Amino acid sequence: MDVLASDIVQRFYLFLWPMLRISALLLSAPIFSLRALNVRLRILLAAALTWMVFPLHDWPVIDPVSATGLLEMFNQIGIGLLMGLTLQVCTAAMVLAGQALSNSIGLSFASMLDPNLGNVPVLAQFMVIVSTLIFIALGGHTLLIGMVMDSFNTLPIGKGLLTADAWAHFVVWSSMMFLGAVLLALPVMITMLFVNLGLGVATRAAPALNIFSVGLPAMMIAGFAVLMVALPSMAGRIQWLWLQGFNEVRAQMGLG
Repeated sequence: MDVLASDIVQRFYLFLWPMLRISALLLSAPIFSLRALNVRLRILLAAALTWMVFPLHDWPVIDPVSATGLLEMFNQIGIGLLMGLTLQVCTAAMVLAGQALSNSIGLSFASMLDPNLGNVPVLAQFMVIVSTLIFIALGGHTLLIGMVMDSFNTLPIGKGLLTADAWAHFVVWSSMMFLGAVLLALPVMITMLFVNLGLGVATRAAPALNIFSVGLPAMMIAGFAVLMVALPSMAGRIQWLWLQGFNEVRAQMGLG
């Protein structure tokens, strides 16, 4: 009975390390980090993925309560979080783009409480939903699971450690949040700028015109029209942004 108990404890120690990395990824990655996917489902999914990858590698025996084990524990959690947060930059770009579109069209007052993002404008929520559908259509969830499985080859347990350069590279990559938002919202914002200029000229030519009663409906109608025309090109930019995120994850994990 003592031999059986020690064998179970040893296998638990081996099973712990890949599950930490996979669990941290599911905690921070898009789709998997949604509140709709509760803790029980995440634990079951992490255990299933760990069970699948467990026979494919030779796992080192590390005592998790030792100094080396604690360092490795934080390292595995950091690797999973880094992969998930890299893709969350793309989601943040959608939220920023939606806020910029709401301000330019005049819908900044129309907001809703999202359990994952907080109090965001309706257009920002719309952009996040569209980007999530594109993420699923690209097979992003399967690509992400495949990359975390492959990361055990390039960053094996007990050998590969995250360095300060990896986190510095992530900080540089986070600027894509602003670049992606500008690329998504710029066509609509420029068009609405010209609409504002036209309303300004009309108000100057006819001072009796009430700009508040005429300008806001005109801005909203023009904004929705331009948004409908620009949606196909915006979908292409969202797809490009997700692909850049996946390439960044592959570069950080050394997957080539």
